[in-house]
Amino acid sequence: MNILEAFLEALETLSANKLRSGLTILGIVIGVAAVIAMLAIGEGAQSYITGTISDLGTNLIFVVSGNSRNENRNIKPLTEMDAKAMVDSALAPDVLVAEPYLTTRMQVTYGSEKKNTSIDGVTPNYVRISNYEYSEGTGLTEEHILGQASVAVVGVDVADKLFERHEGLVGETIRIQGQPFRIVGVLKPKGGGMGGSQDDLVMIPFSTAQSRLIRRNSSAVDAIVVQAASAETVNKATEDISNILRTRHRSPVGSDDFQVISQQSAVSMVSSITNVLTVFLGGIAAISLLVGGIGIMNIMLVSVTERTREIGLRKALGAKKSDILIQFLVESALLSLFGGIIGIVLGWLIAFVVGKVAAATGTEFTPEVGLNAILLATLFSTAVGLFFGIYPANRAASLQPVEALRHE
Repeated sequence: MNILEAFLEALETLSANKLRSGLTILGIVIGVAAVIAMLAIGEGAQSYITGTISDLGTNLIFVVSGNSRNENRNIKPLTEMDAKAMVDSALAPDVLVAEPYLTTRMQVTYGSEKKNTSIDGVTPNYVRISNYEYSEGTGLTEEHILGQASVAVVGVDVADKLFERHEGLVGETIRIQGQPFRIVGVLKPKGGGMGGSQDDLVMIPFSTAQSRLIRRNSSAVDAIVVQAASAETVNKATEDISNILRTRHRSPVGSDDFQVISQQSAVSMVSSITNVLTVFLGGIAAISLLVGGIGIMNIMLVSVTERTREIGLRKALGAKKSDILIQFLVESALLSLFGGIIGIVLGWLIAFVVGKVAAATGTEFTPEVGLNAILLATLFSTAVGLFFGIYPANRAASLQPVEALRHE
């Protein structure tokens, strides 16, 4: 018996028991669909998160106080003078801009509407290097910084909550902790980020925040955003920044009281984490494939018992042991292959629905069904069918013709 004959005969046998065949492949369908959906969601999550980080620019560096790797409790805060030292061309030739900023959460009101949001004290340069853009208004200027002006720039989430719109807001007045601020700009939507929505914020001049709303001791700042000359010089700039802060804070190597985080390292870290999560989710989903394989073995054993007389008759007429073995292996492989194909379609539909739900909630997250995931699921499901079909097939092929013909 050649493979084609075994294939046609297996199709005929499976079609004769449609309900049983359908229920048998259900486990494989669910397993493959789960694997495809989980891998697609994992890939989509990785692309979304890394894309969000990369949108800020691959040449950005974030400097924050503290270091979880060191137990030094004598942590000196970052200051404006630290930021000014970082742009010294003699000490850090690859640093173009270093902008300090302050941030906290406060209540913003307009009329009877209220919203707790992030209040960021920033400079015009900070807005520029962080890739924020204005949908309307001129935004923050150096004059606002020098004059400690009571002006604000709002994100679309804040605008929608307070005004139920994010257009025509320039000139309106909001209150932050009871203090009036005139809106001079509305930010274009940026979507979610690692710390939550990048549209749920209000920006005010750094000097205003420092003197009136977000007071810190000794000119301390919450963080410093640094722009390197290019993505290729980020590592060198990071090293220079670390050396500058060690000198200014008098901290020995290995006992830093600060952290320097580049966009590139953040992307790499997030990619590593999402890769592990994707593999983990895919592994959990693959367990259902094994359950489906056990179901195939169970049904094939039942089939061998039901067709014992048929097997005996075939062997009496000259069928070889290998012919019987191939016949049952092809049947189990077809069951898993059909289940794999249906599972791929179902997994794609699940991923598609998840993407649509995410889009409806305002998250630009798109699950990605890759060719690798499809090939992996197809090959694995077929392998499962073959593996769990070996024992029933071997049992059928080992039957003695006389005993098989006597079977009732």
